Amino acid sequence: MSGKMKIKLKKEDTVQVIAGKDAGKSGKVLRIDRNKGRVVVQGLNMVKKSVKPRSQQDKGGIIDIEAGLAVSNVMIVCKKCGPTRIGYKIDGDSKIRVCRKCGEAL
Repeated sequence: MSGKMKIKLKKEDTVQVIAGKDAGKSGKVLRIDRNKGRVVVQGLNMVKKSVKPRSQQDKGGIIDIEAGLAVSNVMIVCKKCGPTRIGYKIDGDSKIRVCRKCGEAL
């Protein structure tokens, strides 16, 4: 993949995982990496990471942290009809993200 990927998701969107070990679970998007095509979802795809103590009173050790998921493995969740795809509607001079199933604004 060269350059930035076009991702229709935004930070704070509620998404559901549709593939992988966390399939069926949902959470909020914390970060989006457009270069790698990955999203970090709150509380999902947890991995262990060893951390060095940064200061004298700071403790090191092993912590649980969210790892990135491929953007193709998540779907946005519509409040009305559940997991759906994102469409766009041009309303005057603004572009609005809409649910492909029911047409509700996302």
